[in-house]
Amino acid sequence: MKNVLEDRFIVSVKVGAKGQIIVPVEARKMFNINPGDTLMILGDKNKGLAIVKDTEFYKLMDGNYGK
Repeated sequence: MKNVLEDRFIVSVKVGAKGQIIVPVEARKMFNINPGDTLMILGDKNKGLAIVKDTEFYKLMDGNYGK
């Protein structure tokens, strides 16, 4: 199931035998994810997982998010 809007979307992906997932092209375009980029996977046992580009994560940790 896929629902893509201008600024958000929801899509399901399958986990492969090696634990890998494919980042959908819509997400790669929306978040400017390119080959070689590093993504952070954040996890909370009760809230689930989030995937964030490392550059955005570090901005958030530095208090410079959105600047």
